Amino acid sequence: MMPALLKNRDVLLALIVATLVLLVGLRAPVFLTAESLVSVLTDTSFLFMLALAQMAVILTRGIDLSVAANLALSGVMVTLAARSMPWLPIPVVLLLAIVIGAFFGAINGALIAGIGIPPIVVTLGTLSIYRGIIFVVAGPTWLTSKDMSTAFLDFPKSTLLGVPSLIVIATTVAAAFAYLLSQTQTGRGIYAVGGNPVAARYCGIDLSKQQFLVYTMSGAVSGLCGFLWASRYGIAYTDLAYGYELTVIAACVIGGVSVAGGIGTVRGALLGALFLGVVVNALPVINVSPFWQMLISGAVILAAVVVNARAERRSGKLILPEARRAAAGGSAV
Repeated sequence: MMPALLKNRDVLLALIVATLVLLVGLRAPVFLTAESLVSVLTDTSFLFMLALAQMAVILTRGIDLSVAANLALSGVMVTLAARSMPWLPIPVVLLLAIVIGAFFGAINGALIAGIGIPPIVVTLGTLSIYRGIIFVVAGPTWLTSKDMSTAFLDFPKSTLLGVPSLIVIATTVAAAFAYLLSQTQTGRGIYAVGGNPVAARYCGIDLSKQQFLVYTMSGAVSGLCGFLWASRYGIAYTDLAYGYELTVIAACVIGGVSVAGGIGTVRGALLGALFLGVVVNALPVINVSPFWQMLISGAVILAAVVVNARAERRSGKLILPEARRAAAGGSAV
């Protein structure tokens, strides 16, 4: 029973995360306190949500390199809106951030699905464009907590039944993606597009529609995280979350999402994000140099890519002998 469980990638990754937490706890017992673990989950909430959105994009054989730039732009724009209209209720500000992010995500989707430009080209371009727009709308100055209302700043610090609001929101987003991808026709279409685009087209699945949808969803999640990031840290500027898109992609890869499309689970993406979240929070606790942190993170990502590639190659090898045996059996008859 146990060997069979260890062959499950998600179970193995969960055990690795648990082992890592325990090892760090042995070195620094404060890391195992409830307050510390809740802090890790809270800090990783952004990565949880963005990794799920990125997973949906990767499932269609795409990539969204503009998630962090969209996050920064949405965070700046919603902060400016809240500063000029301090009477806006926080739920309205939250909705505004989602709409702003979805709009910029839809631009990616329109260029990719409508015109047929490769995703990496489009999102690499919009990565720079969106950060450049921040200069247009806000200038070179930083927006700080002085530009934000008390309600704006207090929202990420609020709790629901004792659970931090960021964890509640991340859990809600995870549940929404789990339902969409596993229980709806749209979710099955997303997997089909990435698994076999030609077969999906013959089945009547609109590839362009699926692509436009996932990039719009990715933008909406980026907009949501933009507001939450700005309000949690009390700052919004051009380089907000700079380079974070690589961490998001890494979380997906570590969680078993195939860059070739069609393979990935919500549970795996969350575990990949949790692994990186634990690493990022644990290494400083045990006084590991930031340079070593980068090296360790890079090594983990590379190892995950190698494991994914070997697993997919093994799957292909297993099918062929079965097909040969079936063919041999048929010939014998």
